[in-house]
Amino acid sequence: MFFAAVLLFFNISAQKFDQLAKTPPMGWNSWNKFSCDVSESLIMQMADAMISSGMKDAGYEYIVIDDCWQVSRDENGEIVADKDRFPHGMKYVADYIHSKGLKFGIYSCAGEATCQGRPGGLGHEYQDARTYAHYGVDYLKYDWCNSSTQDAKSSYTNMRDALYAAGRPIVFSICEWGSNKPWEWAGTTGHLWRTTGDIGDSWNSMIKIFDLQKDLARYAGPGHWNDPDMLEVGNGGMTTEEYKTHFTLWCMLASPLMAGNDLQSMSPETKSILMNKEVIALNQDSLGRQAVCYRDNGDYQIWMKPLANGEKAICLLNKSDEKKTVLVDFSLLAKASAGRRSGSEPLPIENYRVRDLWEHKDLVLKETAVYTDLAPHTVKAYRLIKK
Repeated sequence: MFFAAVLLFFNISAQKFDQLAKTPPMGWNSWNKFSCDVSESLIMQMADAMISSGMKDAGYEYIVIDDCWQVSRDENGEIVADKDRFPHGMKYVADYIHSKGLKFGIYSCAGEATCQGRPGGLGHEYQDARTYAHYGVDYLKYDWCNSSTQDAKSSYTNMRDALYAAGRPIVFSICEWGSNKPWEWAGTTGHLWRTTGDIGDSWNSMIKIFDLQKDLARYAGPGHWNDPDMLEVGNGGMTTEEYKTHFTLWCMLASPLMAGNDLQSMSPETKSILMNKEVIALNQDSLGRQAVCYRDNGDYQIWMKPLANGEKAICLLNKSDEKKTVLVDFSLLAKASAGRRSGSEPLPIENYRVRDLWEHKDLVLKETAVYTDLAPHTVKAYRLIKK
């Protein structure tokens, strides 16, 4: 009887928090812009800027400190924050972020040390999980550096169980770079998992990562998301049009939207991209489906994303360095069932309004098939809205 009770307890406790990340998490992470140069004042300023800029109203809610907040462990093995950079400690920062109506995220690593050589979580999983719960952490990014011969699934499952045992609902972001095909096992372990190595602030890096998402749609859904890494929008390495493409593709993929720019100094163009609520709505759609590639003509692709209420999003992508003029048959796209698992048959185009999500206006279609121009490295994004 005692043994059965122990088994029952284990089965109950060995799980993730299931009611989190029902849509892809939205927020901000310090790494892409500030790397190791993080501090209490910076994080609090970013929280303020998330509100004053309008980012919070657009749906962004997590403020996540990446690597370099921690420096050592004390004599009891407790993780120690950098007292020069975080003089009041991490709970103080978390309390400030919570006071703004936002959520607090933190970073650690499954190995002995983080990617920047700070103390990792190996051997301290349950201790650290209790500490994070005490801080008031809402989101944990867990990296894979210095993991040696560890088994990825076991390592992340151990931390998942530690977080659950600590009792505070924490979104668990698995960051093992897709090395061990986490999409095949991480759905019951984490709420999101990195599918590739780190993104760089360039067109080539971004589009290469996007290409690697093509066959992963079946693994994503509410509470379990493919993560092609954080956003680079506004960091200066791409053109405005390329950043629009980057953002649109991540929204079509139902990817987590973790901004990585300086929220205090956003240009009007950066704001218009990161806060395009019509494009964000695709990402946050309650159906929780990742887009699939409906047509692949090499440098020209059509991606489709099923949406709630029988609607759908369509993205035309020109990956090439040359302008393309393409014929778009909205009647055919309306009836297409790419990525549709179940439900009613698609409706004819007459039953939809065609909304251009970057021009913020409905198309006036004299014919159902129209020619459209796509500049190099750009997208067109449409939503078929039921009349």
